[in-house]
Amino acid sequence: MDHFSAIIGQSPELDSLIRSARIAAATDVTILIKGETGTGKEVLASAIQKASPRATKKFVAINCAALPEGLIESELFGHKKGAFTGATANSPGLFQAADGGTLFLDEINSLPLVVQGKLLRFLDSGECLPVGETTAYKVNVRVIAATNSDLNDQIKAGEFRQDLYYRLNVVPIELPPLAKRSEDIEHLIKHFLKQFAAQHGIKPPQFSKPALKVLKAYKWPGNIRELRNLCERLSILLSGRTIEIDNLPSEFRVNPQANPGKNTGFILPETGLQLDSLEADLINQALSRTKGNRSQSAKLLGLSRDTLLYRMHKHGFTAN
Repeated sequence: MDHFSAIIGQSPELDSLIRSARIAAATDVTILIKGETGTGKEVLASAIQKASPRATKKFVAINCAALPEGLIESELFGHKKGAFTGATANSPGLFQAADGGTLFLDEINSLPLVVQGKLLRFLDSGECLPVGETTAYKVNVRVIAATNSDLNDQIKAGEFRQDLYYRLNVVPIELPPLAKRSEDIEHLIKHFLKQFAAQHGIKPPQFSKPALKVLKAYKWPGNIRELRNLCERLSILLSGRTIEIDNLPSEFRVNPQANPGKNTGFILPETGLQLDSLEADLINQALSRTKGNRSQSAKLLGLSRDTLLYRMHKHGFTAN
């Protein structure tokens, strides 16, 4: 069984990401998943857990931004009766609940500094100290963390511990935004339409080619979550019909990116061009400008580093 089948898409970025996730899943290494809100970080974390030696154990997930600052320490590590107002009994925390399994800490960037210190202690020693207790307990828990912001910026601002970042960032995996995975949009749409047709007992709609073109050009600020919600809405309202551009919400129809080829500053020559040759030339220019730095070249071209390497290989660029 392929536990990563829930990660839909065939883009080079996604293939590279899943290869790394499969390798990391087979170990107990701490993983930090990076990516914008809605890119599927919890889906990936769950897939890693299911492909790991801890697959039969618990997978416990918590959004660190969803709890008040005063409660998250108790929620994670537990508390002793009388430790604070309302603590009427001893309470185990999520680390104890996940013992033997995996704890997924989403939006780790929202974790208060005092709790960051206790998390670091656990990662270093396996020990947890409940609120109000003086004696720590040990648990066997794998931690997968996720962030939707740049932790390096928070470290510079004094909002995130650098030592904790190093302990979490053993294997970093970055989920690209949907706007950089346009070749995956049609695969995701087919998946969601099939899913909602079965869920609601309806005939799935289909998208016309012009409508698909608009969706592929859209910026997708809400990423996969936004696409999923759109597919569910249109599945219900336009069951069995062909969805045209006029059926899309207004933000898709008025967005300048919804009209590929307009406002880009580039005019296609009347005689046409050789797209492969143009792409190879642009890659060569970027590499020359950055003195061969692949990461900087990828940024100049608006690509991920893995996509740049894939296209360099396609065009026969040397590894040097």
